[in-house]
Amino acid sequence: MIKRRFVTIWFRHLMTDWMTLKHPEFQELPFVLTTSVRGRVVITAANSLAEMQGITTGMAMADARAIIPSLEMMDDIPGQPAKLLKALGEWCIRYTPLIAIDMPDGLILDISGCAHLWGGERAYLGAIIKTLRSKGYDARGAMADTIGTAWAVAHFGKVKPIIEEGVQNEALLSLPPAALRLEPLTLERLQKLGFYTIQGFIGMGRSVLRRRFGQDFLTRLDQALGNEDEPMQLLQPVEPYHERLPCLEPIRTATGIEIAIRKLLEAVCRRLEGEGKGLRVAILKCYRVDDKVIQVSIGTSHASRYIDHLFKLFELKIPLIEPALGIELFTLDALKVEDVEPEQEVLWSTTAGGLEDGRLAELLDKISNKVGSASIQRYLPQECHWPERSIKPAKTLQDKRMTVWRTDRPRPSLLLGKPEKIQVTAIIPDYPPILFIYKNKVHSIKRSDGPERIEREWWLEKGEHRDYYYVEDQDGQRYWLFRAGHYSDDQPREWFIHGFFA
Repeated sequence: MIKRRFVTIWFRHLMTDWMTLKHPEFQELPFVLTTSVRGRVVITAANSLAEMQGITTGMAMADARAIIPSLEMMDDIPGQPAKLLKALGEWCIRYTPLIAIDMPDGLILDISGCAHLWGGERAYLGAIIKTLRSKGYDARGAMADTIGTAWAVAHFGKVKPIIEEGVQNEALLSLPPAALRLEPLTLERLQKLGFYTIQGFIGMGRSVLRRRFGQDFLTRLDQALGNEDEPMQLLQPVEPYHERLPCLEPIRTATGIEIAIRKLLEAVCRRLEGEGKGLRVAILKCYRVDDKVIQVSIGTSHASRYIDHLFKLFELKIPLIEPALGIELFTLDALKVEDVEPEQEVLWSTTAGGLEDGRLAELLDKISNKVGSASIQRYLPQECHWPERSIKPAKTLQDKRMTVWRTDRPRPSLLLGKPEKIQVTAIIPDYPPILFIYKNKVHSIKRSDGPERIEREWWLEKGEHRDYYYVEDQDGQRYWLFRAGHYSDDQPREWFIHGFFA
């Protein structure tokens, strides 16, 4: 069982760092963000230069100006911290998929089983904090067995940021009570009683602590010590079938991308095989060093865990993956999986004919992933006389027909979705035509057969019948034409083309 480990990141000057990135001219100036509270202008955030001169959050702007007359001021933006933390959290997904926002200025990362991919915990934490600082954020981080201890050390620790397994108790002793994320009223009460460090009360009886400070106090203490789990509201739900492949060096070549895809497929398909499932939809995400994420997806007509086939589908997408300066993390999510029936297994190992031919399934997958699944349609017969309702689209290759295809009368291989008007010439008006004009081309009819009268289903709609003719022109092409309704001298009837024979 993997030991749980957590990292918390504290952005000490989140909003002012972001403002500095937007306005580089403020980098060397003390400035604050402010908002109006009951007619007073109050400071909501101060950059490090302002803090060094005594400016604090919650101070009135008039008092701050008395300390620093040249202090710059900008309006705070409501809701911006949450947006910033969400963006930073999404960037950190390259280090772990389990990330939660810790308002108002932090992130929580569940890094269980991840640190060894970066060469150990020290290198792992160092890589995260170093990169965030290089982006312009004053970030502090800490690692421990519990969220509470990691948070306490990140905010109040002064010695080392990585707490070894099982020693969170010792790490907390010298820290102030505020390190337990307690309510201000509780902190004030502790201070009045002379408890300036956690060591002063950690050994007291639980009933005494509960009676004096309430159950929330004990909950926070237990969470920090690891006696009670602390839930995380994840930034992004993790797919059940998710695999990650971090790269020691950024990948820039197609060959490197191919190797990464195959390794991920091997891991996912191994899990699917153990659970009797196959993949239907998968998405590959490539995290580049320039913070951009490139993603491609594939879909299959049958649930499959056949690695070579799935790899060939992704191989078609590799030209769409631009590595730029390099890809540092690959992830693969099986968004849709299905149980694999025993008969489906045959698809990938036999050469049975028809729809059960594995080669057909592979071909359809390749075509749909290259040109889009909407380009492929399969139709089934329906019990209707009216041509437009005699067929229906099938959703999958597994859909079974409920009736047989009609073979007593010829039917075109291509039926137009909507009949199109044509101009027709006939020797006698209600005889078969001798020629017709379609899309400005004259077709001279050499052979014809008909009419076949098709009536509307009266229980569905009202309207005229159709008299269909099978005709062949001078080029040997065959068409399905019809006249709408009975011919009459006072009202010439319209002709339409409805289909083409192969």
